Amino acid sequence: MLAYDFMQRALLAALLIGLTAPAVGTFIVQRRLALLGDGIGHIALTGVALGLVTSTSPLLGAIVVSVLGAICIELLRTRGHTGGDVALALLFYGGLAGGVLVTNFAPGGSTSSLLSYLFGSISSVSAEDLLVIAVLVAAVLAFLVLFGRELFVLCQDEEVARASGVRVNLLSMMLAVTAALTIVVAMRVVGLLLVSALMVVPVAAAQQLTRGFRATGLLAMLFGMLSAVGGLAGSYQFSTGGVNISPGPAIVVVALAVFVLTTAGGFLLRRRHTPLPAGPVRSGGGTPSEETP
Repeated sequence: MLAYDFMQRALLAALLIGLTAPAVGTFIVQRRLALLGDGIGHIALTGVALGLVTSTSPLLGAIVVSVLGAICIELLRTRGHTGGDVALALLFYGGLAGGVLVTNFAPGGSTSSLLSYLFGSISSVSAEDLLVIAVLVAAVLAFLVLFGRELFVLCQDEEVARASGVRVNLLSMMLAVTAALTIVVAMRVVGLLLVSALMVVPVAAAQQLTRGFRATGLLAMLFGMLSAVGGLAGSYQFSTGGVNISPGPAIVVVALAVFVLTTAGGFLLRRRHTPLPAGPVRSGGGTPSEETP
């Protein structure tokens, strides 16, 4: 597989996304905003469509629109009278409708290009795309490292974070923007419609085996990279056998398989370490005494 240059670039892109998406997803899931990736992903679709219509960079359009959409979600959630789920739904459907509507004004052949952003086209990642992905990934990871402690407190309890001196509104906005950048980076790998799965499923899988926040994040990143590489390798092997399988859906299916395995493993571990209920202690005469607490 690595004998081809485009597969080498695809593997590097998969590793970077598999590392970054669960890292951001750990904080998103902890804040109970698991559907934030879906909402921003649909908003980014409008940016891609604008790029196709204007014959400019769809990536740049997706970055601008998704960042603005993430800011709007936070403003609606914190300053308006709209709940987080309703704010996500408003921009979820608005972004999807806007993307499809704008695409109608694009020149011929743009529909197929739009599909590559919807479901991913990792094999077409160029050297320039890989450079952009690496820069954005470095920026996202740097933000998480620098503000990791504040983000942890924020995700646990906003009131405690305010009492601790954390600038809750600003940090929430920055986290939403970071999620938007992660989604734009990942859209060439798994697609805008599936990117949220790579942010959420590895985290859910890690939660089956760990309890600490840091351990969950690290294990989720490991699961994310394994899922990305496994899905890409599986897609390549099937394609050599004459079966064309898109890498994006394959990556998500592998992540779901990891979740199923960790769920079963976590159940067995908890069952093994759960102490058996104490039975009655019998006296020498054979009559049962009081049960041991």
